[in-house]
Amino acid sequence: MKILTAKEIKECDEFTIENEEIPSINLMERAAQKCADYVNSHFIKSQKIYVFCGVGNNGGDGFAIARMLYHSGFDVEVLIDKEQKNFSKDAQINFEKVKNISWIDVVDFDEFNANVNEDSIIIDAIFGSGLNRKIEGKTAKIIGKINHLKACKIAIDVPSGIIIDEDLSDDSVVFNADTTLSFQFYKKAFLHPETGIFCGKIVVLDINLHQDFINNKESKKYVIDESLISEIYQPRKEFSHKGNFGKTCIIAGSFGKMGAAVLAVKSALRTGSGLTYVCAPKCGYEILQTTCPEAMFLNGGEDSVVNFAVDEGLTYGIGPGLGTNSETEEKFLYFLKDFSQPLVLDADALNMISKKKENLNLIPKNSIITPHPKEFERLFGATSNSFERLDLAIAKSRELSIYIVLKDHFTQVITPDGNVYYNITGNSGLAKGGSGDVLLGIVTSLLAQNYSPKKAAIFGVWLHGKAADVTARKIAKEAMLATDVIDNLSEVFIKLNKKGNQ
Repeated sequence: MKILTAKEIKECDEFTIENEEIPSINLMERAAQKCADYVNSHFIKSQKIYVFCGVGNNGGDGFAIARMLYHSGFDVEVLIDKEQKNFSKDAQINFEKVKNISWIDVVDFDEFNANVNEDSIIIDAIFGSGLNRKIEGKTAKIIGKINHLKACKIAIDVPSGIIIDEDLSDDSVVFNADTTLSFQFYKKAFLHPETGIFCGKIVVLDINLHQDFINNKESKKYVIDESLISEIYQPRKEFSHKGNFGKTCIIAGSFGKMGAAVLAVKSALRTGSGLTYVCAPKCGYEILQTTCPEAMFLNGGEDSVVNFAVDEGLTYGIGPGLGTNSETEEKFLYFLKDFSQPLVLDADALNMISKKKENLNLIPKNSIITPHPKEFERLFGATSNSFERLDLAIAKSRELSIYIVLKDHFTQVITPDGNVYYNITGNSGLAKGGSGDVLLGIVTSLLAQNYSPKKAAIFGVWLHGKAADVTARKIAKEAMLATDVIDNLSEVFIKLNKKGNQ
C-alpha cells in the first residue's frame, strides 16, 4: 500500500470526483457511511455519541456521520465552535441537514458538559489530513478537556492536531484517539512513535478512491501489506532437495550468551534454510548440538568467536551474542575486508563496526543491517526524532548501497534507491531480549534461499511480526518468549500456502 502526502491525498480526491463524475458531497457521503458502518458494527445503541466537528471537510464528514448514526438509532449530540462561520461548501450542506433534525442537539464547544458516561463515544471530526498548523485557542482547550475523559475516542481520518507528513512541536495539542478511522491510506505520521502514539488502533477504510490515480502515482513510501507479501513469497516446489534452499551460516554466541546463537539458528531452520551451519565458540558446542541438532557446528574458538572462515557458498548472519572483545573485533573486521557477498549484520557485529566510521565501508554492498535505534545512533550519529532518523537512514542506505532494517514499533526497511517500507505486523510482546536474534535468523535464511536482499528484508520483518501476532493470540504479550515466536512461524507459512492454493 502506497503512503501519500497530504497534497497527494487531496489530488486523489479531486481526481476521483472528476473521473467518476460525482459531486464532492457524494464522496463525503461515501466516506461518512463507512465510518458510520464501523460504529454500528462495534458499539451498541445505548451508548451516547458526541461528534466534535470543525468547519472544513473533516467537519463535514462529522456532520454526515452524526446524521447517519442518529438514523440508525444512536443518541447523538453535535459540538461546534459557533464563533466559526466559514464552513466549506460540503460541510455547510451537511451542517444544514443536521440542524434540521430536531432530536440532534448542536452545542458550542464551551457548553460541552464533560461529565459524560464512560461508555459514551467521542468522535473527533475537527481537523483532517489537510491540517498544516498547530491547534490553538478554543479548539485546543476543548481537545485538552476531551483527552482527560475515559470515554471511547474515535478520530475521523486523522486525530486532530496531527500534521500527517511531519513531526509535532513539543507544545502541540492533539486528540488522543483509541481508534483512528483512516480513509483509504495509512498516513506517514501514523507510523512514527512521536505521532502514532495518538492514533490508537488504525482502521483503514476503503472509500473507493480512483484506482488509476493510486496506481499511477509514484511513491517512495509504502506499508507492507499482504498483497505485497503474496508477490514476494516463493512456495516450495514438490520436486526439491535441500540444495535448492541455500546454505545459512549463523556466526554468533560467546561465553554466557549462547542463547542468542540458539535463537538465531532455530529461526533460520524454521524459516526453511536448506543447510544450516553455526559458527560459535567451543563452550557452546553441547548447547547448540542439543538444542539445534539439525544445524552443523563450526568451531569458532574457545569462549568467543575468533575464527571467521570465509566461504563464498555460505550466506552469513553475524552478530547475536558475539561479544566485542578485541580479538573477536580484529578477526571480524578482517573477515569483512575479505568478503564481498551480501550478508546480514546485527547486534555486536554492528557495535564493532560502529567503533570507527571507516568500518562502515567494509560492509559488503547489498548487505542487510538490522539495528535498533541505539545501534543506529552508534553507527550513524544522533538525531532528534524518528522522522530525522529515517531521513538519515535513507541517506546512509544510498551512500553505502545497503539495506537498513530500522527496528521500531513499525519497523522500516530502507532500500538503496530511497524507498521505505513500513511493517505493521508485530506487537509489544516483541519488546524483550531475543527478538532481534530471531529476526536475524529469519532474514539470513531467506537471503540464503535466493530471495533478493530487498525481498528478504521485507518478507523477513513481516514474517517475524506475523508470527508474533499469532503468538499474542495464544499467549499474553507479557508472557511471550522469542522461542514462542519461532514455534509459530510454521502457522504463518501454513496460512501463506493455503492462500497460494486457493
